[in-house]
Amino acid sequence: MIAMFSLIWTLIIGGVIGALAGAITSRDLPMGWIGNIVGGLIGAWLGQALLGTWGPQLAEIAIFPAIVGAVVLVLVVSLITRGLAR
Repeated sequence: MIAMFSLIWTLIIGGVIGALAGAITSRDLPMGWIGNIVGGLIGAWLGQALLGTWGPQLAEIAIFPAIVGAVVLVLVVSLITRGLAR
């Protein structure tokens, strides 16, 4: 039961981080809120892999590196999707 709450909490934090990254860059990820969750989780993994786990943490996600990683991910995805749309 505790593992389920941990997973739900991680998904919520991932969604918030993805939404923040979209707001910072003024670009949306494809697939709406599911895209925000996936983008936030992948961005958190990317940011923590590149920058470490410094700063405050929620659901074992370091917030500042996660936001930086998610912003980079949103920019890369938007460049790729814009290139495919041409």
